[in-house]
Amino acid sequence: MVSPQQKPKPELPQARSAVFWWIILIALMVWHVVNLRPKPGPEISIPYTIFLEQIRADNVAKVQILGDKIIGSFVKPLVWPQKKQATESSAPSKTQPETASSAAPSTYAEFDTTFPAAIGDPNLLSLLERHKVVVDVRDPASPWLLELLANWFPTLLLVGVFLWMSVNARKSQSGLFGLGRTKARRYSADQPKVTFNDVAGADEAKGELQEEVDFLQRPQKYHDAGARIPRGVLLVGPPGTGKTLLARAVAGEANVPFFSLSASEFVEMFVGVGASRVRDLFSQAKAAAPAIVFIDELDAVGRRRGAGVGAVNDEREQTLNQLLVEMDGFDERNEVIVLAATNRPDVLDSALLRPGRFDRQVVVGLPDRKGREGILHIHTQKLRLGPTVDLPTISRTTIGFSGADLANLCNEAALVAARHNRTDVVMADFEQAQDKILLGGAQPSLIDAHERLAVATHESGHALVAWLSPAADPVRKVTIVPHGHALGLTEQLPDDDHHNYSVSYLMARLAVMLGGRGAEEIAIGEITTGAETDLIEATRLARRMVTRWGMGRLGLMAFQLDERQPYLGYGLSQGREYSEATAARIDEEVQRLLEERHRAVHQLLTQAREKLDRLLNVLLQEETVAQSRLAEILGPRPDSTLAGRLID
Repeated sequence: MVSPQQKPKPELPQARSAVFWWIILIALMVWHVVNLRPKPGPEISIPYTIFLEQIRADNVAKVQILGDKIIGSFVKPLVWPQKKQATESSAPSKTQPETASSAAPSTYAEFDTTFPAAIGDPNLLSLLERHKVVVDVRDPASPWLLELLANWFPTLLLVGVFLWMSVNARKSQSGLFGLGRTKARRYSADQPKVTFNDVAGADEAKGELQEEVDFLQRPQKYHDAGARIPRGVLLVGPPGTGKTLLARAVAGEANVPFFSLSASEFVEMFVGVGASRVRDLFSQAKAAAPAIVFIDELDAVGRRRGAGVGAVNDEREQTLNQLLVEMDGFDERNEVIVLAATNRPDVLDSALLRPGRFDRQVVVGLPDRKGREGILHIHTQKLRLGPTVDLPTISRTTIGFSGADLANLCNEAALVAARHNRTDVVMADFEQAQDKILLGGAQPSLIDAHERLAVATHESGHALVAWLSPAADPVRKVTIVPHGHALGLTEQLPDDDHHNYSVSYLMARLAVMLGGRGAEEIAIGEITTGAETDLIEATRLARRMVTRWGMGRLGLMAFQLDERQPYLGYGLSQGREYSEATAARIDEEVQRLLEERHRAVHQLLTQAREKLDRLLNVLLQEETVAQSRLAEILGPRPDSTLAGRLID
């Protein structure tokens, strides 16, 4: 690293160059002032009457009229003052001192006079014409300084601005207009800090990041032991799980400067700007070490090189190359840690993930029940909660919610309370907010009787199949009130968090998805378009069961289907790993699974036709049926065991 005494030396040639150009600019300005300034000529100011006399004497060659100013030239030079005037003016006066009229006469070839604009002279032009005087009429000339400024000020201003920008660009080595400077936002130690106490639901991630905090606080301990601390830590997880908050918490715990920016801020339309910004970012971080550099949405610049179909983004790849060089070129004793976040680690370049760059990957997953409860406690600190609010119950019914979802839930509940002119947030507000988030905003009820019947039949089929299937998730609510784009909804919620699914549970999910179509066939005798989303989701689930999980008749072989962003062209560049005959067998097996579940659903609903009609009639009357009411209508159900989903 360069010492402070050595830093000014490389800037001397730049300073001399700037002084040289300023001298040239000042010399040009002086030259223009000298040459554009009007030069005084041998002319005399004469009275208007003398001017008329010289015209009548045919002694005026040409005149130029500029407003009330008349300038011109004589045919024969005029001697002034004239002898008569000089004699008269030479008479001594007791009251007046001697004036310039007593000066010796001189000869003048040019003159100027003042036109009597107040009284006018309508005979002047005809007089000039009779005596054949050349007349030139122009607008009054502005002062020479104003004319100089009007003509040259924009040019001089433009030259000065470019000189100033070029000098500053050389000093900062960031390019013209500062395009090469990083846009990272720096959070210093004296700003409001975020610590691990402000982060809930990510205990495992906080434990892994604690070592980075310890290194930034006591780096010498690791240097003395000869250890190399990971230079880069990649935070991987779904959107809204708190990856950015975790990075800020690491900086807050370590009490070090924190540079934060999105990877998309590196890339511009000009090739090379992104690489320059990467260099500038790391130079600032090294100067402020120990420090943390946080790059959000790393996949915007770190996507795999040379993959897919189409033109290559040279700017993005040059930026990625510079990032790889900077991370690999760290001094072993540099106290700078790079944190990055992404929810698409599968598209990142392998060179970015190798040891020595991003050594570690910290998974920040969706919070469990305990984590959700902790997040709710944090986001409800500013709310006035009523006595009926039970945060453990809310955490149990919000399976699959991320930290951002829970924050939104608390805010929506507060908005509902304010909408009802209450300052306290009660449990009903949280339930209404959860319905809005899961189901969408409620729409006006259906008016057409035939449409209401079709929707009620469809949702009754979903609810009844889920109620009678032991492996299916419990039904929380059934409604025929339109929400969002759905005319009716059947909401299922699991009893607890689960990450592994059995074949019986997946078969039950298929059955519940097909329950709406089966109820239409049995109760109405005619199918509708209401099962569109159900059929799409059921087909997708059945295909995964066959190709990925070995739950069909094709055996244990997995048929990899690359579902990673098709617009990137990964699938086109790699091709399919199985033959057309195998693809046909996969389609047949998917069709068999769906047909088998459909027959089972049809048989189940036929046997429970009485319960189906009872639930259908209650839905038509009440429009919304909760879980407790379902138990009254359908009787007790078997205990459910695994996680579920919302079916519409």
